[in-house]
Order: sequence, then C-alpha cells, then structure tokens
Amino acid sequence: MPDSEITVALIYPSLLGTYGDRGNAQVLQRRLEWRGIAARVLEIGLDQDIPEQCDIYLLGGGEDGPGRTAAALLAAQPSFPRAVNAGRPVLAVCAGMQLMGHHVGELEGGYKGLGLLDVTTTITAPTRTIGELTIRPTGDWSTELITGFENHRGSTSIGPDAQPLGTVVHGVGNGAGEPVEGACAGRIIATYMHGPVLARNPALADRLLGWAVGAPLAPLEMANVDALRRERLLKASR
Repeated sequence: MPDSEITVALIYPSLLGTYGDRGNAQVLQRRLEWRGIAARVLEIGLDQDIPEQCDIYLLGGGEDGPGRTAAALLAAQPSFPRAVNAGRPVLAVCAGMQLMGHHVGELEGGYKGLGLLDVTTTITAPTRTIGELTIRPTGDWSTELITGFENHRGSTSIGPDAQPLGTVVHGVGNGAGEPVEGACAGRIIATYMHGPVLARNPALADRLLGWAVGAPLAPLEMANVDALRRERLLKASR
C-alpha cells in the first residue's frame, strides 16, 4: 500500500460535470479511505495548471460547447499528456472520452481532440441516445457486467490502437456500427456511461485504484452498492 496520499484530479468540473460525473471522484476517495489509504480530490479550475504527478485523472461529461472549450484548454496543458503517456490512470466520460480522441464532430465545424486515445467522434445522430446501458467487459479482468446511463448524440469509432471497454448487452453504446461501448488503451478507460459510473461499478473503480496504488485491491463488501447494482441491472433488462 502507498505510504503517501493518493491524489484524484477532477479536471474542469465547471465544464465537464453536467451529469453528476463529479461523483466518480467521491467514489474513488471513499473506496481508498475505507481501506485505510489517505486520499484527496483536487479540483482543477479553468485558470489552473494541471499537476503532472496526480495519481488518477477524471474527465466528465458536458455539452458540445463546454467540450470544445475544455479541449482547447487541455491542448495548452503539456503536463496532462505527459502524465497520460507516463501511465497515470484516466477515466474519461462522455465528452471526456470524445475530446481524448482525434476529432469531435464533422470535419467542418468540429474540433480537434487531444489525440491521447485512438477514437474519433462524429455528431450526426438526429436524436439523442438516452437510457440504461449494460455491457460485458472486454478482457479477463472482471466477469461482472458494467452498467450505466447513456445520454449522448455522438457516434464514436475505435481505431487499432484502442479496444472497446465492453460489448453491449443492452442499450446502444458507441453507435458506430459495432455493438461495443467505450474505449481503453493503456491505463485510459473511456465510456459514455454516467450514473456516476464508478458508483454503479465497484470493480471498475477498483481497477483504476489498483493501477494508482500499484497493486490489485481486495474487494469491499458493501450491501448498499450491491443493492444499487441489482436495481440498475434489473432496470436495464426490462
């Protein structure tokens, strides 16, 4: 276990926090504290530099305008890509996932992303995709379904240097022709799931935390979290 405090960086919550994604920071902090690990949440304001040595970075959801603004601000922050390329864990939700990629929107009228994740997003859907979403995670790190609430107009395609977070069981997901959702590469986890997603999926939260502390964490038995998961999974199956 780490001897020092774990720092969770919540980036631009005034822009990227439309759908309660701030709660992901609180979940990570509490799950560390319940294990006796000191933790703090560092909120990064629009006029602040992003520290390079934080242990986890969080990007939340937002509308198209705030996403564009956040992408421009982040493009002027060389410390953030250095942290990502050094293997610091990142959770990017909705607009956060989009701006981590190469481009968002149509070629004319869209905006350039950070290019830290091999995804590209177009905004072409005539109506929003809204509803419960359930996926089966890619890989063998967990056998538990991941559940969340999707609310987006984006259609996100994944390039060869990334893989889906999971395969859609219920819902739409990335909406780019394949029944997949989210994207992962290295220690970046990106998803369209709100909820907040980490409150609904403790195994996903602990995957990020395990990377941050340098070792897998034993599960926490939390009856209220288990009840929430059962409720949401039942809702999605209807």
